[in-house]
Formats: sequence, structure tokens, C-alpha cells
Amino acid sequence: MNVKIYSKKAIEELLNKADRLENTAVISFYDPPNVGSGRAKPVDYKGKTDMLFQVAVNDIDIEVLSEYGFTFESFFTEAEELAEFIKEAHSKNMDIICQCEYGQSRSAACAAAILEFYEKNGISIFADYRYYPNQVIFNKIYDALIK
Repeated sequence: MNVKIYSKKAIEELLNKADRLENTAVISFYDPPNVGSGRAKPVDYKGKTDMLFQVAVNDIDIEVLSEYGFTFESFFTEAEELAEFIKEAHSKNMDIICQCEYGQSRSAACAAAILEFYEKNGISIFADYRYYPNQVIFNKIYDALIK
């Protein structure tokens, strides 16, 4: 299983070139409408992959969860469902693409959680200067995977 990280721009370029993402499950994070950034529209993967998990989730740190009306427990409640999706993709020996707006925070956190769970190598993402993994997203996904 290969785990790759993409930005919205990079994945859209790939999708324009590829007919399909063969043997690949996609996890796509996008900004919820409340961010007001105009980026709330998720990537269109229609007909490009057989396994897709899209989720609108803020890219925020634990220190500001309450400013958005969340607690650690109430933030990113889709994590357990995502963990099941990841386990299913792994059982089918599929590659996994993790994608978010810039390919640095939410998607990197997701990739790190997957790599930590399956290969005990999530630190490789944290150590890579290109990424800034969201620690709340990482912990929510990793905690759900180990349940």
C-alpha cells in the first residue's frame, strides 16, 4: 500500500490527465462553508475512483477548537467512519491518496496516521519540511484506527 499526499491543485491536474485512479482509494478533505474562503467546493472525483471519502473539516489547532464551537470529542466526528474506510482500502490492497486544499496539513496528518498505524512510520511525514500535519486530525484518525 502506497500513501500519497496531494493538494487540491495537484490532484485536479492529475485527474485531468488520468482516466481513472486504478486501485486507489481517495480521502479528500475540504473547507466547510463557514470558513468563508470560497474553497468549500470539494474536488469532483466522479468516475475517477471506486473508493472515495470526502469530508468537510476545519484546519484548526486544539487551542482554537472552542472558538469554532468544538471540543476535542465533537470535532471531526467522521474519524471513526474514516478509519473503517482506511481499513477497507488496506484489506483490498489499495493505494491511498490523501488530499486537502494545500496538501500540507489535513492530508499530511491523515497520511501520517495511516503510516503510523500500518508501518509505525508516521514520523516520516512530521519530519518532512514540506508538511505541517494537523495534530488534531492526526490524533483523531490514529485513535480511531487503533480502536
